[in-house]
Amino acid sequence: MASIFSRRIVAYIIDFFVVSAFMWIVSYLLFLIVTPYNSYLVYRYIPYAVPVIILLYFILCEKFNGATVGKSLMYLQVKSKNGADISWPQAIVRNLTKIYWIPIIFDWAIGKLLKTDRILNNITRTIVIDELR
Repeated sequence: MASIFSRRIVAYIIDFFVVSAFMWIVSYLLFLIVTPYNSYLVYRYIPYAVPVIILLYFILCEKFNGATVGKSLMYLQVKSKNGADISWPQAIVRNLTKIYWIPIIFDWAIGKLLKTDRILNNITRTIVIDELR
């Protein structure tokens, strides 16, 4: 059986593909709206739309389902350390580093240096649990 860490990496990769597919749809819709005015104008909005959509995906999935699509496929779930479902502030703060991939690497690396989980998981008092156990 794979460790929770390796399953979390696979879940993040799956989530990357889910968000990418959703971004294709958003890009196409933005292109349809903006093209009558200026076809290159759509490229001004994409850098602002991408982080917002990534944050919304992770925050909404983890708040309402307890897991993203990737975590669900890997049988992982996000909970508060007291066992309750996560709150809105917990969902927002724990996903701040997922806007781009470099901050999440630093979040994980600093957590490993301190011999703990991700820094934002400790700050928000959340944990990723294995649903198979």
